[in-house]
Amino acid sequence: MEQAPSPAPQNNSRFLLILALALVLLGINGVLYWMNRQKSAENEQLTTQVQEKDAKLEEQIKQYETLKADFERQSQEVQAMGLSNDSLESKIASINADLLKLRSFKAGSFSIKEQQRFKQRAISFEAQLRKKDEEIAQLKADNEALYTETTTLKDRQNRLTDTITTIARSNQELSEKVAVASRLQAENIRVGVLNSRDKEKDDADNEFKAKRVEKVKISFNLARNDVSPKETKQIMLRLIEPDGSALYNLSTGGGTFMVDGSEAFYTAKQDIVFDNTRQPVQFLYAKGAAYKTGQHTVELYEGGVMIGKTTFTLK
Repeated sequence: MEQAPSPAPQNNSRFLLILALALVLLGINGVLYWMNRQKSAENEQLTTQVQEKDAKLEEQIKQYETLKADFERQSQEVQAMGLSNDSLESKIASINADLLKLRSFKAGSFSIKEQQRFKQRAISFEAQLRKKDEEIAQLKADNEALYTETTTLKDRQNRLTDTITTIARSNQELSEKVAVASRLQAENIRVGVLNSRDKEKDDADNEFKAKRVEKVKISFNLARNDVSPKETKQIMLRLIEPDGSALYNLSTGGGTFMVDGSEAFYTAKQDIVFDNTRQPVQFLYAKGAAYKTGQHTVELYEGGVMIGKTTFTLK
């Protein structure tokens, strides 16, 4: 009787197959492990970046809250001195708007670009804050000096009651001098004309052809005057024709005003806020009818006092 073949080769193949599968699974597990490590590292990096952005955001919010508190302090100090604090209120409003924007950022959304933008704005606010602190300190010093000076003057006044009449007379004279010194002056008065197509023409000799004139343009600057208060001024224009009569029409803005105690006609008027910057002023007048030939006179008034005069000729 023959003996059965040995199963050893088949068992070896099965073992090798199992071993190969085990190695493949081990490799797959290794790859998965490595990918998980990479993913964990990426997640940790993203978490760190988000935390850094959130930290920057919190730091920026605290900086803006500090700026707001400082500007509010300045506003109270300026208001306590009886001065306008409109510019400070405007800055506080801007900071509140920035704070609202900063607090609207979601976690991790505070980008580097936004960080730089808000940082630059904060730097600008801090510079303005320092400058305003210097101004307030100077104002306080000036007020203190003024208070001391006022107190000294009051003491002197109490001791020198016998000179009140003389002082009053001197003050009156000084007021009159100040009134004269505070009068405005029109400088660089220029005359130009516009035709029916609004094409402007000017001439160094102030001579123009009457038939081509539709509008007369008067331009000038208000000269610097450190005495005159910065306030609204009413400028009157008198455009006087060759026969000596002033052009006057209610429908084009004309009217009457007082000059040296007498009523006079004006051609046009304009309200301007004098700011002592040699600001430009311009009148543009359309007669609505043919202009007379001959020499015309331009007179400018403020407060019933002539502040400038020139002539031009229509041929």
